[in-house]
Amino acid sequence: MATERGAGGGRLGGVFTPVLTPFGADLAPDPRRFVRLCRWLLDHGCAGLAPFGTTSEANSLAVGEREALLDALLAEGIPAGRLLPGTGCCALPDSVRLTAHAVRRGCAGVLMLPPFYYKGVSDDGLYRGFAEVIERVGDDRLRVYLYHIPPVAQVGIGPKLVERLRAAYPRAIAGMKDSSGDFANTRTMLDLFARDGFDVFVGSERFLLENLRAGGVGCITATGNVNAPAIDRLYAGWRGPDADRLQEEVNGLRGLIEKLPVIAALKAVVAHEAGDPGWATVRPPLVPLPEDRRGPLLAELRARGFAMPGLAG
Repeated sequence: MATERGAGGGRLGGVFTPVLTPFGADLAPDPRRFVRLCRWLLDHGCAGLAPFGTTSEANSLAVGEREALLDALLAEGIPAGRLLPGTGCCALPDSVRLTAHAVRRGCAGVLMLPPFYYKGVSDDGLYRGFAEVIERVGDDRLRVYLYHIPPVAQVGIGPKLVERLRAAYPRAIAGMKDSSGDFANTRTMLDLFARDGFDVFVGSERFLLENLRAGGVGCITATGNVNAPAIDRLYAGWRGPDADRLQEEVNGLRGLIEKLPVIAALKAVVAHEAGDPGWATVRPPLVPLPEDRRGPLLAELRARGFAMPGLAG
């Protein structure tokens, strides 16, 4: 497991998971289930957690719901120094509020989307968006990990923008999650910035070994919700003789999940492993995984010997 960072210290690395958000029958977030999964993940391979990421259905959550879930984690003893909550929103005041809340609570950093509703915006506009959050939060403890996910956000974070932000806010701009799916882009970020302490995570464990070999620090991956132990074995053994085999193993499970709507599929797996059908609930506009797709997925996982021991109960 990698070194952890409390607000303002150390560096982050290893396997992080954008934790699934459980909902009750009324579609309200369920803090009890949330805390239980977070504990399981930290006990089974995750160096840290990135709640309120894409896989968390973060943009289906209200600002107050995110704050309440983060507070629930901390109240139940989840270490703030192992949390990297997502705080990037379309509305500037929402991003400021969530970011300031995470910093006050001592989180290791924040994972920040660009303002993503308006497309085709300039780097000047994106720079202003990030800069306003940093300035308004106004706290030296703030560590921002830029969240580059153009397949979803359709608004990217390029090298020139990173360079400009790092020049203006060298302490606050700590790293990036690259979910472009294009390792050539990741390598560009590594080549330009990693030597100066800019920490690059990939958004899929498919690129974990390549990222580590090129100077990256880990991954922040959706499938960590169910496969964190195996992904962590790859992280721990990436310099060893079995590294390529371990990479192929995690690729296999990811491939199963990627054939399906990812969030619904992951929730179906957690529901099955936890013995808790309520975990399958998603917020509209998402829909649960239908039985004709759920059954074959679970059967394939059983055939592979997959299990999440200790999650049920």
